[in-house]
Amino acid sequence: MKKLLRQKLSDRGQVGIGTLIVFIAMVLVAAIAAGVLINTAGFLQTKSEQTGQESSAQVSNRVQVVSAYGNVANDDRVDFVNLTVMRGAGSDDINLSSATLEWIGPDTATTLVGNNSTMEGGNYVIDPKSDEFEISPIQDSSNTVPVLSEHEDRFRVTIPAYLLDDDGQGLEEGEEAKVKLTTQYGAVTLYRVTVPESVSTKNAVTV
Repeated sequence: MKKLLRQKLSDRGQVGIGTLIVFIAMVLVAAIAAGVLINTAGFLQTKSEQTGQESSAQVSNRVQVVSAYGNVANDDRVDFVNLTVMRGAGSDDINLSSATLEWIGPDTATTLVGNNSTMEGGNYVIDPKSDEFEISPIQDSSNTVPVLSEHEDRFRVTIPAYLLDDDGQGLEEGEEAKVKLTTQYGAVTLYRVTVPESVSTKNAVTV
């Protein structure tokens, strides 16, 4: 009888230890799963915040074209296109040297990079290459060219239309070109250049 009782108690003890082991294993699994979930949630939160900030920057950190004019050469063609730009409302500082400009003209399409104009004899020398647009200050209160750091800053973006035309002459009367200016934040500004039907007797025209 005593032997049978001891055997029953031993069986119960084994069952209890087994249950405890299973319980501990379940707790460990739950803890590991909780850790994975917390890490995943933190990662997703960080990614969502980063994505939100980048999306906001792509919308707000853009430039605004205030005005545009074309320089009329002796052959009645527009050889340079000049855009006056400023910071968009609510945007951060914009470095135009880090921006890219896509030009889609009647004869060619190309991407230009920013290059500061050089100062010689108190004047800014505009001498862009075929893959560059020039940046020169019109109003730069903080002397930060090529960075648009103040809302009142106005910079001139000069596009060499004659270098982007197959015949090396520039835009003819009535021709159009599309400009896509992308800042370092990925924000895009679109502008359509349209040469008037008649530019004769004029040195510059609104485009």
